[in-house]
Amino acid sequence: MSKIDFKKELPELFKASARQAALVRIPRINFLAIDGVGNPNTAPEFQQAIEALYGVAYTIKFWLKQNKGIDYGVPPLEGLWWTEDRSCFSPDNTAKWLWTLLIRQPDFVDEALVKPALDKLAAKRDLPAGGKLRLLSGEEGLAAQILHVGPYSAEQPTIERLHSFIKDQGYNLKGKHHEIYLGDPRRSVPEKLRTILRHMVE
Repeated sequence: MSKIDFKKELPELFKASARQAALVRIPRINFLAIDGVGNPNTAPEFQQAIEALYGVAYTIKFWLKQNKGIDYGVPPLEGLWWTEDRSCFSPDNTAKWLWTLLIRQPDFVDEALVKPALDKLAAKRDLPAGGKLRLLSGEEGLAAQILHVGPYSAEQPTIERLHSFIKDQGYNLKGKHHEIYLGDPRRSVPEKLRTILRHMVE
């Protein structure tokens, strides 16, 4: 049985330094994705999106393992965050935050695998966000990233360090704020959560 190890194929996508930001080049990647709006701490849609993404991701994984002899670890949850007006993107304005939650998929995962997995899962349990799930393919290209260790609510100083690094390197912010959640908030105390903060640059 072949096993895909995303972390070995492209280690820079899952590793970052907490001491110093760095430039990385992100290739085209397939994701399961769900869009939403609102405060992630209070909006029911946010937890519903996570449930649907992980449910479908694991359904696809187990089907491929049983039927195609392909195995891999489901990658961590990721999130894109932004507001229509960038000046409004702050912890004091979470009600207007727009977000896209993501889970990376192997390159060969397509709609022919996603739809049956979604239908199978929806037949077993209520899946409010299932109708919003889509397959997304995107290439970020050149980006800067840094590791934040600690609670999500304390990210702002690390974000400012990242933005300062981007400016010092002669680049401008491009697109949306990107986070990769290496820590599981259900199992880790907030002080030990590890999150890669990433932003495309130009």
